Amino acid sequence: MKGNDLLPIGELARRTGLSVSAIRYYESKGLIEPHRTGGNQRRFLRSDIRRLSFILIAQRLGLSLGEIEAQFARLPHGRTPNARDWSAISRAIRDQLDARIAELERARQNLDGCIGCGCLSLKRCALYNPQDRLAEEGPGPRTVLG
Repeated sequence: MKGNDLLPIGELARRTGLSVSAIRYYESKGLIEPHRTGGNQRRFLRSDIRRLSFILIAQRLGLSLGEIEAQFARLPHGRTPNARDWSAISRAIRDQLDARIAELERARQNLDGCIGCGCLSLKRCALYNPQDRLAEEGPGPRTVLG
């Protein structure tokens, strides 16, 4: 490994747009793993820029930190992940994303009918919830969120 392959935490923060404390948090979760210098300073692989960027993207897409951790467990240890490694993760999360997209589309389609009617009460709504029949199925906006 070359010396320029390792980045101090401040440089990693600058390159990813994350705060140093956020990087330390992801380190504490085992999502990135620093190397230590003789003076016990953290140094990160240049490839950790990609790992942290993936975390930001995945969180924006709605994946939980646990789901991200599960995907990172699939990445190789001891070497920089390659295009094939990242492609496998992409395929693995595609089904999750498709399910979320379908849920969002269902909610969007139902919003105009449910919230758009103006009553904002499934208890009083004669169209979507006559005689409050949905109360028997439990709490929450099941008509909109499915």
